[in-house]
Amino acid sequence: MQVQPYLFFEGSCEEAIGFYRKAVGAEVQMLMHYKDAPEQGAATPGHPDKVMHASLKIGQSTVLMSDGRCSGKPAFSGLSLSLILRTAAEAQRAFAALADGGDIAMPLAKTFFSPQFGMLTDRFGLMWMVMVEE
Repeated sequence: MQVQPYLFFEGSCEEAIGFYRKAVGAEVQMLMHYKDAPEQGAATPGHPDKVMHASLKIGQSTVLMSDGRCSGKPAFSGLSLSLILRTAAEAQRAFAALADGGDIAMPLAKTFFSPQFGMLTDRFGLMWMVMVEE
């Protein structure tokens, strides 16, 4: 059994994919636009070029994403992704990249459970917890 996050960017999915490719080395495994769906009834009206489904590999994890109904601003309330890295240098690089255009809630710092831990909300409104595995 697996649990995989499925994130709805409500119109900014393609931009988010580019951002995560650059920020954390995400690899696109699959990308389908609404106009490419085998059943055209599945398309969100007026948004044929938006992302219907994408699968990204981030490290050993798979994150699924879409533009959903293209309603505007995504709402990631009550959700955070944890990015666990091997070294402080990797954590600092990823944290800085994810924080670009976002808001830092807790700067990277040593904690009782990690040599480096920090929290931020990226430019898409998605919260991240970045840490070094002890």
